[in-house]
Amino acid sequence: MLVLSRRKDETIVIGEDIRVTVVDIRGDTVRLGITAPKSIPVYRKEIYEAIQRENLEAAQAKTDGLDAFKGFFQAKPPAPPAQDGEGTGEGRGPTQTKP
Repeated sequence: MLVLSRRKDETIVIGEDIRVTVVDIRGDTVRLGITAPKSIPVYRKEIYEAIQRENLEAAQAKTDGLDAFKGFFQAKPPAPPAQDGEGTGEGRGPTQTKP
């Protein structure tokens, strides 16, 4: 771990586009200002750990609720072919008798 000393209004540069500035010092509390690209998330450690815990819990969640839909999305087997035109609108038609 790199340990640096800074006074109020002094800045630390990380890489080319991250800057950490000491904004205020009150007793044992230091306020920092962080400038970083939007693509780099910046969290307090306790918030970051909470997010990691929640992500892990979500990934390990049981799929009980999804089991109800399991068969819903599976392909249905094809229906058996109709016999003698039943259900197809085709068929023998009315029986005619010869006089």
